[in-house]
Amino acid sequence: MENYMRNQFPFLGIKTPEREAILKEYLHEHGQPTSEQFDQVILDLWAMPEREFQNVAMSLLERYTKKAEADHIVLIEQLITTNSWWDTVDMLAGKLVGRLFHRFPELIPEYTERWMDSGNIWLIRSAILFQLGYKQKTDTQLLFDMIRRSNDSKEFFINKAIGWALRQYAKTDAQAVVEFVEATPLAPLSVREALKHIKR
Repeated sequence: MENYMRNQFPFLGIKTPEREAILKEYLHEHGQPTSEQFDQVILDLWAMPEREFQNVAMSLLERYTKKAEADHIVLIEQLITTNSWWDTVDMLAGKLVGRLFHRFPELIPEYTERWMDSGNIWLIRSAILFQLGYKQKTDTQLLFDMIRRSNDSKEFFINKAIGWALRQYAKTDAQAVVEFVEATPLAPLSVREALKHIKR
């Protein structure tokens, strides 16, 4: 797994099913962290060197975010920019940010604008990817605007995110994606990823 992650982080070697079983047993015996404890528990797990601890934190976050309030975005933003790599960022953006922004759409303008202007590749990637699961509820204008603002990037993780976001939205409106790709200068990687499953 460390090789797959380009040796960015050490691993304990605990597989996902075993890790989830350990967490389930722990929560059964000790209960969920209280709302007062939650943020600090997550930050403590996130600060641990081995990647499995961040995986445990994300499992807890996924349970908690379903009922979290709008200010939960402050914690998620901090996590996106700490010990960052695609494995954590994609889950945080695609699931947790997406879910929170869906419940609290008033957060979207402030945070997407700030993230796009941040110069941080992981925040930019998050702004592009948060609508991955929105399907017909995708704000197409916003998605296309995020992409246009990033389309001159030479950063692999941004260009890959552009292609992924377009490929996902193509499952809802393939024609819109084709027309956007034809009208917008994009990196070859982004184009390839965007049109991967579209028959032309």
